[in-house]
Amino acid sequence: MAMYQRILVPVDGSATSNAGLDEAVRLAKLTGARLRLVHVPDANLFAIGIESYVGDVLQLLSEAGAQVLAEAKARVEASGVAVDTVLGEVFGKRVCEVVNDQVTAWQADLLVIGTHGRRGARRLLLGSDAEQIVRSASVPVLLVRTPWVKEAATSGPRTDAGAPVESRIAA
Repeated sequence: MAMYQRILVPVDGSATSNAGLDEAVRLAKLTGARLRLVHVPDANLFAIGIESYVGDVLQLLSEAGAQVLAEAKARVEASGVAVDTVLGEVFGKRVCEVVNDQVTAWQADLLVIGTHGRRGARRLLLGSDAEQIVRSASVPVLLVRTPWVKEAATSGPRTDAGAPVESRIAA
């Protein structure tokens, strides 16, 4: 039996997250593994005073998350790797808890996560979902740090078009 048969990949649609996804696909091809993609919508929006719009916002977050998962799934399927998806709950749990619940429920062998590799004050201010996942993971974690993120570390992560990257998983 190959070393990794079930690889869990948190995705958020960002360039960094997609780099992690691409690495997971390469690894799955080498080991014959299948992938499970998980997206956890960012419920932090509720901290900015939009409580009266909770139903509408939940619907929008769910739809956006489903779109992120559909695009990531199509990307994996095009490579010939077996894949399924899970849309995490918006309320009640942190991203790391949802991801680690999926590790246990699906019996994943490995987590693959894209990371910005932030340090110092930027990490403290912005947080790091990847770091929280690593600290609480019950399986090995492969962190994928892309070269362009290293170059942009002083000015913040950017997309290829120069726009700021907003990311929930790939922090």
